[in-house]
Amino acid sequence: MVRETLSIGIIGDGFMQPAFFERALDRRLSNHRFSVKSVMLDWPLRIQSTKHDPSLPVAEFVGRPEHYFDFIGDLDILITHLAPITAESLTRAPNLEIIAVSRGGPVNIEMAAARERGVTVINTPGRNASAVAEFTVASLLAETRNLIRGHLSVASGEFRREFYHFDHAGPELCELTVGIVGYGDIGTRVARLLQPFGCRILVADPFKQLTDEDRAAGIEKVELEQLIAVADVITLHPRVTPQTRGMIGRQQIESMKRGAYIVNTTRGQVLDYCALHDALVSGHLKGAALDTFDPEPPPADWPLLKLPNVTLSPHIAGASRYSIVKAADMIAEDIGRLLDGQQPLHPIK
Repeated sequence: MVRETLSIGIIGDGFMQPAFFERALDRRLSNHRFSVKSVMLDWPLRIQSTKHDPSLPVAEFVGRPEHYFDFIGDLDILITHLAPITAESLTRAPNLEIIAVSRGGPVNIEMAAARERGVTVINTPGRNASAVAEFTVASLLAETRNLIRGHLSVASGEFRREFYHFDHAGPELCELTVGIVGYGDIGTRVARLLQPFGCRILVADPFKQLTDEDRAAGIEKVELEQLIAVADVITLHPRVTPQTRGMIGRQQIESMKRGAYIVNTTRGQVLDYCALHDALVSGHLKGAALDTFDPEPPPADWPLLKLPNVTLSPHIAGASRYSIVKAADMIAEDIGRLLDGQQPLHPIK
């Protein structure tokens, strides 16, 4: 980059707010001259992201590529969370050299076009891993120990006492075998958080090997089929790929132990919700804690949402304030490294 003053643009939103990135850039780029302009989208309060548009080679975005052409036209560096950036976008931004995406996967960037243009794309893997892991354990506890149901009974004035009856009381985690499907940044943190509770922990992930620390903690790696057959709780944390879509389907759910639980804080596409509904109604499964759905948002009249043995949340597991600070610092550090002629820590190959 040879321009005396770099032009940096931030397309933020109500979660990834531009001010956090501006402060991080000011701290990290103190030896560089740059100007910053920003825009904040009215997401998630008023507008929804688009999961898929067959006319575009990107996913999970807000707006259309052309909505941002004027904004990105003079930029050297773009920081974005949800704006879709396509090949046509890049033709409108001839000076653009770096795109920083404040999320784990740059699915809203047409990566083939970026590579062809020589644009470096960086992201923030693991920026909300701790947040999702904490939420996963909290959701499991809420479902197994009747937390939400108890709250609703008191709030309604009923003060229902059947939750103290043996038939309705929940288990303690020390009794349970918890199966973690997907042992990446989030799955490993879930395992660490569960260890003090004393539960047996199984993991299934064909791409990860246990560390000495894992084995010393008693964590066991097994095949997915074995995990499904013996776990009292299955918590889902794989990335969505052609191989993981629908990986927990009717056959897998029917293979689970009677009285088991499912927790899903990854994407909804990995789980068959119709089969889950049937298993919850029949009593084969005791309960489920669900933060994500397919489709999303789910239909308001979806029968699954009306069941008494589910704990539901509106895809907020990753919504922590600290994850924003981490994302901003990660991006500022990698931009600084690139400007200083060093390799970024989180490049997209």
